[in-house]
Amino acid sequence: MEQPRPVSTPAYWDGLYAGGEDGWDLGAPSPPLAAWLAAGGRFEAASPGGPARIAVPGCGRGHDARLLAGQGYRVSGFDFADAAVAQARALAARDAADVTFEQRDVFGLAADYPGAFDAVWEYTCFCAIDPARREEYARVVHAILRPGGVLLGCFFPLREGGGGPPFPVSMAEVERVLAPGFSILEAGPPAESVPQRRGLECLVRAQRR
Repeated sequence: MEQPRPVSTPAYWDGLYAGGEDGWDLGAPSPPLAAWLAAGGRFEAASPGGPARIAVPGCGRGHDARLLAGQGYRVSGFDFADAAVAQARALAARDAADVTFEQRDVFGLAADYPGAFDAVWEYTCFCAIDPARREEYARVVHAILRPGGVLLGCFFPLREGGGGPPFPVSMAEVERVLAPGFSILEAGPPAESVPQRRGLECLVRAQRR
């Protein structure tokens, strides 16, 4: 039986945090999301008048989750690493940000949160999981979104080759794994990226069918 990749265990990620090998952490909200929100991007709740409920899988230290909470959304962040969740909670407390963080395997979310979210923000989770599980991940995202809910994802790194994490991503693959349950509404380079990721990212907005 094929053994799971190390990235499929929380110990792997806790080890990276402990060793300071967390170069994916930008120390601030991601520019693609911040720019999208600044340009008027909004997530809509199923019931008019209430704040949309947003899931952030692979949330890390929660910088994006705190940004979304600051916009008035109800936000839940999920991460495999105990260290990430502990630091995310501490930063949220520091900023008085109303965010819920859970330490858990994102592949188990469908059982506990069926149709619970109006939107999902995806950034650097897709490229961190075992590439063989990307179709499964898309099914989980579909399951936790309500019908008509939105996946906003910034997919990275768009490059050839192997190695990882981050594991290489192609837009053809993104379109393929989303096709069974989502309609892509728009896709293109984000308005802002950190310099080292410029030209390697694509912002996708897709609606759950």
